[in-house]
Amino acid sequence: MKIINARLRGQQGLFTLCLQGDKIAAIEPQDVLADPACVETLDAQGNLVIPPFVEPHIHLDATLTAGEPRWNMSGTLFEGIECWGERKTTITHEDTKSRAKQTINALAAHGIQYVRTHVDVTDSSLAALKAMLEIREETHHLVDMQIVAFPQEGIESYPKGRELMEEAIRLGADVVGGIPHFEYTREQGVSSVKFLMDLAERTGCLVDVHCDETDDPHSRFLEVLAEEARSRGMGSRVTASHTTAMGSYDNAYCSKLFRLLGRSGISFVSCPTESIHLQGRFDTFPKRRGVTRVNELLEAGMNVCFGQDSIVDPWYPLGNGNILRVLEAGLHICHMLGYQNLQSALDLVTVNSAKAMQLEDRYGLGVGRPANLLILSAGSDYEMVRSQGLPLVSIRAGKVIMTRRPAEVTLSA
Repeated sequence: MKIINARLRGQQGLFTLCLQGDKIAAIEPQDVLADPACVETLDAQGNLVIPPFVEPHIHLDATLTAGEPRWNMSGTLFEGIECWGERKTTITHEDTKSRAKQTINALAAHGIQYVRTHVDVTDSSLAALKAMLEIREETHHLVDMQIVAFPQEGIESYPKGRELMEEAIRLGADVVGGIPHFEYTREQGVSSVKFLMDLAERTGCLVDVHCDETDDPHSRFLEVLAEEARSRGMGSRVTASHTTAMGSYDNAYCSKLFRLLGRSGISFVSCPTESIHLQGRFDTFPKRRGVTRVNELLEAGMNVCFGQDSIVDPWYPLGNGNILRVLEAGLHICHMLGYQNLQSALDLVTVNSAKAMQLEDRYGLGVGRPANLLILSAGSDYEMVRSQGLPLVSIRAGKVIMTRRPAEVTLSA
C-alpha cells in the first residue's frame, strides 16, 4: 500500500509512505520515492498522516451502565462509586464483554488503536477482569490493550484487597493500579501506594494510580507516589492519573512538589471533561475547575496526556469514543488556546500517551515501525482542533480497518 500527498507533523511539504506487509517500508518526500509495485494507493489530499490516537485512561468494564440501577444525582465521584458498587453485583461475563466490545468499536471508529483500561478488581470473583482478558485477545485486530488491576474500593480498606490485586496480576493484568485517596485513612493510603509499588517492582508491571482525584488540598498522595517512583528508579513505568487536588494546592506547596515530580520522571493523565464534571461539587461560588495543572506540568518538562475516562457510566453520562472531543474541551478548560499549545495539540492524544504507556518501538511513524496510522481530515494540529475534524482512514498492520466519508453540506443560493 502507498499513501501519497501526506503531510507529516513538524515537517514541510508533502510525503509518500510505502507500507509493506505490517510494517512501514519507506517515508520520502513526494516524488522522491521510486514507485513501488503497490496494488493500492491512498491519497491523503494534503491532510496529516499520524500514528493512531491513544486512549490512556478508560474504564471499559463500567461503560454503558449510566442509570443502572440508578442515576448519580449529585454528580460526585463518591456517589458514582456507590452507584457502580450496586451495578457491580449484577454484572455477568457476557454483560461485561458485550458492553466493552461496543465501546471498543466506538474507539476504533474514532482512530484509537491503543487503549489502557482500568478494570475493577474489588470483587471476589474478578468477573470483570476475566471478561476483559478475553476481550483483549478478541479485539486485538482493532486495538492493543493494557489492563490495569484497579482497586475501585481500595486496597487496604477492602476485604482481601491485597490478595485480589496479586491474583489480578497473576491472571494477566499488565498494570498495577491504586486509589489511595479513597482509603479510610491517610496511613492506609500511604500503605496502599507502597504495596502497589512493591507489587509492580516484583512483577515488572507498569503502574497507573488514580491519585488525589478530589478537590481536597490536603490530599497529597502524589508526593508519596512520586517519591516511591524516584527512589526505586521506576519513574518511566509510573503514571499518576487525575491528580485533581493539584488544582487546589497553593503555589508554595506546588513549587516544592514540582521539584520532586520532575526528578521522579512519572507521567500524568488528565481526564478534563470528566474532572470538570465531577469536581467542584462541594463548592458554592467561586467554583473550582477541579482539573490538574496540565499546562504548568508541560511547561516544566513533564509528560502529560488526555484520556476519556468514562463513556456513559455512573461517573459521566456522555461520551462517544471521540478523544478529539476531549482534546478540544481540555484545551479550553486548561487555558491552553495559545499559539504554541495549538501547534502541538495532538501530542496530548498521541505521542505523550504512547510514552505514558511505554509503547516504545511499537508506536510512531518510522521505517520498520508497525504500519499503524491515521489519515486525518486537516493538514495541521490547529486545523484539526479548529474544524473539529475526524480521522478519515485508520490503518492497522498495513490494512484499512476504518474509513469515513465527510458530511456533504449544500447551501441554497
